[in-house]
Amino acid sequence: MRRALLVGGILGCLLVGMVVPMMAQESNEAWIPGLASFVIPGLGQLLNDQLDKALIHFGVDVAIYIAGFTLGNYIPYTWYIVPAAHLAWAAFSGLDAYNVAKETKFTLGWTDQGAAVAYSMRY
Repeated sequence: MRRALLVGGILGCLLVGMVVPMMAQESNEAWIPGLASFVIPGLGQLLNDQLDKALIHFGVDVAIYIAGFTLGNYIPYTWYIVPAAHLAWAAFSGLDAYNVAKETKFTLGWTDQGAAVAYSMRY
C-alpha cells in the first residue's frame, strides 16, 4: 500500500511538473482586476482602462449605501438589505472586470527602467 502511494505521488508530481510550465507560457493575471473590483467596485474597470464604466460601478455602489441607509431610517429591517446588495454588486463588478481582463489578456510586469510597475493589454 505504501509503495502504491509513493508511486502515485511521484507520478502526480511528474504530471504537475509537465502541466504547470505549459500553463505558465500564457500568463494572464485577469484575477487582479477582478479582485480589485470585488473589494472596491469600479477599481478593476479602472485597471482595464474603462474610466466611464469604473465611475458607473463606483457610483452605483455609493448609491446603494446612500439609498439603503436613508431608507433604513424610515423602513424597518432595510439595514440588512444594504450588505446583501453591496455584496451582489461587488460580485457583479468583479466578474465584469475579470471577464474584460481575460478577453484583453491583462498582464502586470516590471518595466525596463527599474522598479516601476506597469500593466499592458495585448489585443
